[in-house]
Amino acid sequence: METRKVLSSLCYFSIFFAGFIFPLAVYFATGDDVTKTHAKKSLVSHLIPLIPIPLLIFAVIYEFPSMQDSVPVLTIIAIVVLVITWIAVVIYNIVKGIKVLVAQ
Repeated sequence: METRKVLSSLCYFSIFFAGFIFPLAVYFATGDDVTKTHAKKSLVSHLIPLIPIPLLIFAVIYEFPSMQDSVPVLTIIAIVVLVITWIAVVIYNIVKGIKVLVAQ
């Protein structure tokens, strides 16, 4: 097994154990262009779930004064979007990690 493949796939699998820190460390530590490309792609995919968080914060702040008598619909929508985004990113990283690991 090549070190390049293992490091590249670990960058994708690091969503389970090191978040964006491992791909960032690999990006700066390696001199191999292929591994650096995979580290960059996995870093971007690890940061994608942070995009809906401002929507969630806005929804909670916007609906907080009127939460006594109504259902916080915007907050529920924001949470659903966040969960779907996280699931999609985890599945994407698993698929990409396996593809890189078994690639010829």
